[in-house]
Order: sequence, then structure tokens, then C-alpha cells
Amino acid sequence: MCLIALAWHVVPGYSLIVAANRDEYHARRTAPAAFWPQAPELFGGRDLEGGGTWMAVTRAGRFAALTNHRDPAPPDSQARSRGHLVADYLQGRQRPHDYLGALATARAQYNGFNLLVGDADSLCYAGNHDAPAQRLAPGFHALSNARLNTAWPKTTGLLSDLGSIVGVRPDEDRMFEQLLTALAETGIPHDAQLPATGVGLERERILAARRIVAPVYGTRCSSVLAMREDASIRFDEISFDQEGRQSGRVNQSFAPAGAIS
Repeated sequence: MCLIALAWHVVPGYSLIVAANRDEYHARRTAPAAFWPQAPELFGGRDLEGGGTWMAVTRAGRFAALTNHRDPAPPDSQARSRGHLVADYLQGRQRPHDYLGALATARAQYNGFNLLVGDADSLCYAGNHDAPAQRLAPGFHALSNARLNTAWPKTTGLLSDLGSIVGVRPDEDRMFEQLLTALAETGIPHDAQLPATGVGLERERILAARRIVAPVYGTRCSSVLAMREDASIRFDEISFDQEGRQSGRVNQSFAPAGAIS
């Protein structure tokens, strides 16, 4: 993913609400969100080239999501796919902070990343660009291609919209539609508001939109996830083609592990 805003233990009735956009090359083969054939407790999209995922959840309430850390230098083509960081956590049993601690010695195997991992009790963040593991306090948080809660226009804008939407406590269907609408914003901030990450002004402009519409690289899907306090889960996803048109939609709700669905 390249844009994530979340509410952690701050909205009555929910332990976690996530609104996120995944930005990727349109040519990269992808499967939409579904239960994985090889890991039937895991629900999320699949990167059919690297074998991992950018955001997913399990029936047991384990959650993980990933963004790349923006770097003007070319990525290491021999590095391990970052999507395995999400899949490995979700298919394991380690607590979030323990997983990030164990990962510390292997961070150099990956190109730059930001990683969120959580369970019913804790949500943690770390990156491999001088971003040590930390537990997130209850509240609202946002992540794009810099460190957690870096005030880029797209992160602050989505975070503000998330707070406004959940603050009025709409019914769940309306909340999901409003969050998907917030993720669909394609406006570009003024140049003076753009971050300077070394990729040049023209590319900064393209990447500054919440939802990127471009022929080669753009927003492939928008996702909204809610974990309710009863441990049941809802996951909605809209996929987009290279013209920015909706190409698919997933609406999935499921009971926690051990419950009758």
C-alpha cells in the first residue's frame, strides 16, 4: 500500500478501522482480496509475482499492512519481496512486537519499507530506514511512503477525513462508502505543499494524489477494513484499471476464528 489511515481503539464498537490505497505498476500481476487457497484463515489480495501481499487479515484478528519507503535510488532487484513481511507475520504466531524484533536482523534483505503488524491487543510499526519498532497508542495514525505520521498532504487529508467520518458514527455501510470516497480523491496539492523526496517535481505531483491515475503506475485498489469489538471482520475493496476505472469490487464479512460464520 502507499497510503494508510487508521483508527486504533478509538471508535466505539471497533478495535481497528483502516482505509488504504495500494499503488503499484499496472503490469504487476495481482489477485483481488479473497481467502488464500494455501492459507485459508488469511484474507487479502495477493501479489502473484512476489508471492506476498500488501495488506491482509486473519480470522484470528491478526492484521498487517505494508508501504514502500520512497527512495530516489533504483531498488535492489535481488532483494526479497516486501510482501512476504505481511504474509509471514499473518501465517505465524509471534506477537506483533516480537515479530518486529526478530525481523530487525533481516531488514537489509528488503528494499525500503514501512510495516504495520497487529493483533487484538496491540498494533506496532517499524521500518528499515531508521524507524525502530514502536507500539501505537490508541488514536488516529497515517502512513504513506515516509515514516509513520509524517505530515504529507495526502496523509493529513485522509486522516482528517477518517476522523470526521467516524466521529459522527454513521451506520457501517455509510461509513465504508464515505471512506472509499475519501480514498478516491485525485486532487493534487500546490507545489509548495509537496514533499521533496528526491524524485523530481513532476513525479512528486503525480504521487501526491490520494488515488493516483496514470497509465503505467497508479492506485490499483482501495480497501476499507473494520475489526469490530466482537472480533468479527469486514473487508471491502475496489480495484481500478490503468484508466482509473473501477474494474472489480469485493465485499466480505466473516466471523472470528472458532465462531460459526
